[in-house]
Amino acid sequence: MPVTSSKSVAGQTLSRPSRVNGAIWNISGENMGPLILNTRPEADSQELETTLLQRGYRLLSAPMLRIEFPQNPDQLDLADVQALIFTSANGVRAFTRQCDDRRYPALCVGDATARTAQQAGFTDIRSANGDIHDLARLIKDQIDPTNGALFHPAARKVAGDLGSLLRDGNFDIRRQTMYDAVPSDCLPNEVVSAISAHHIDAVLFFSPRTAESFVKLIERHKLQKDLVGTRAICLSSAVQDRLSVLTWLKTEVAKHPTQEYLLSALENAFA
Repeated sequence: MPVTSSKSVAGQTLSRPSRVNGAIWNISGENMGPLILNTRPEADSQELETTLLQRGYRLLSAPMLRIEFPQNPDQLDLADVQALIFTSANGVRAFTRQCDDRRYPALCVGDATARTAQQAGFTDIRSANGDIHDLARLIKDQIDPTNGALFHPAARKVAGDLGSLLRDGNFDIRRQTMYDAVPSDCLPNEVVSAISAHHIDAVLFFSPRTAESFVKLIERHKLQKDLVGTRAICLSSAVQDRLSVLTWLKTEVAKHPTQEYLLSALENAFA
């Protein structure tokens, strides 16, 4: 069994097992709330999982994407750059692995990414508190394209074309691939057992690629018929679309593409 530690929250003690082969968190003990499967990458999950525990949920974790940074990265082209574009927290992590300069304004897609930028030492941080379309609007409203290029540390595969959204504004978007999000090739044994036993009450999905990876693994393990009692909680309609090939008890889509609204959708799913 995983080694456990305890954390006191609002007068109760929460069991918090260490991660082993995809992490298994607080699935037994006094807390008998709904069992939630988190599919988000581990580096992005600490705040989310702490919040879920505080709200009385039980947790399993099966990250659908593994974040990899190159061992010998290309040199950054920051000549004439006026600001940085961060479309994920991993973009912040990738940039700060290679550059110590925190003087650039950080233009962030959402508040979670903005918090990662703040923790990394940036001080001029602007959050679109939404998705890539909200970020494009923020850039158009607050950035003068004549003042220089915008540097975008990006994944090998991106979830939208920010350059196209900003093309009519004559922005110079300097996108550089700085990390890769590699789909998981297996489900942890604990998760397979929980799904096949119909114990999972809801699954959280934060991106279309995460959803695609989950669908492939469900099909590989032949678990398609075992989600009929499970709720799918989706960050956006694009995420929901990727999950439509599976049969769910219900699907809920966040009213706005942020973690806070996704958690509200989770609560609504059990209302």
